[in-house]
Amino acid sequence: MTSNPRIPYRLSYERPALAAPDGKRLIVHCVVNVEAWQFDQPMPRTIITAPHGREAVPDIPNFSWAEYGMRCGMPRLLDLFGDLDLPVSCSFNAGVIDVYPECADAILRAGWEFVGHGLHQSSIQGTSDEAALIGAALDKISSFTGQKVRGWLGPGLRESKSTPDHLARAGVDYICDWVLDDLPCWMSTAHRPVIAMPYTLELNDSIMFAIERKPSEEFLRRFSDTLDRFDREAAGGARIITLGLHPHLIAVPHRIDYLERIVETLRTRDDTIFMTGSAIADWYASAEPPPN
Repeated sequence: MTSNPRIPYRLSYERPALAAPDGKRLIVHCVVNVEAWQFDQPMPRTIITAPHGREAVPDIPNFSWAEYGMRCGMPRLLDLFGDLDLPVSCSFNAGVIDVYPECADAILRAGWEFVGHGLHQSSIQGTSDEAALIGAALDKISSFTGQKVRGWLGPGLRESKSTPDHLARAGVDYICDWVLDDLPCWMSTAHRPVIAMPYTLELNDSIMFAIERKPSEEFLRRFSDTLDRFDREAAGGARIITLGLHPHLIAVPHRIDYLERIVETLRTRDDTIFMTGSAIADWYASAEPPPN
């Protein structure tokens, strides 16, 4: 009996030290979540409650909160990462292609990696045909980009018991929903092993600002403390630091400067490399091949 049906348990210090890519032991994975919140549906998350708690549709203030990110936050993020020529993984609702076509085009021109994130910002657990939804999302993104979608991050990181099996069958190579290690792990599915890619619930603006309601400088403080700890654990080999970003949260005027300071801190180090999810997956598969 095991508490985890997909990923065998092991203590972090029992893992073999993985050779760092290009000799850079600190891997930085910037993940920008680009989402289509449906105007005629309840909002997936709220910043303000309705009077007397009587939520209704349309939910103008909370819809507008998210759409501000698509209008004003995304240009800031595209400029920040574009000016520095840094690789980015984009967790992407396929519906963005239709709802925000100019934004989708800008992401494509920027060369960000498109990671599957459902059709709209709605839990996959609420769909009657999960395999069809996954297939539709991946096909729509692939048709738009002309490239295979290799990664998946579920809306809200939610899965059913069968989600990894559906994703593996659809050709996905890595899944970001299992936030349980500082390094990738091999995950079993009904079809083939796939990679459980480190994501983050800690260096994540949604957790900090939409759920915990922390002050804007909290992201920088947590990042600095995380970096200090990873530096003290340098003998353990490569580590991944993931930044979970949403344009309506981190890219508002009073927070974007903190992200810029984080990125600049990382860029000045000589032991740091920025990578997309696919690049990390390829490095990990080479460093620790899948189980037979």
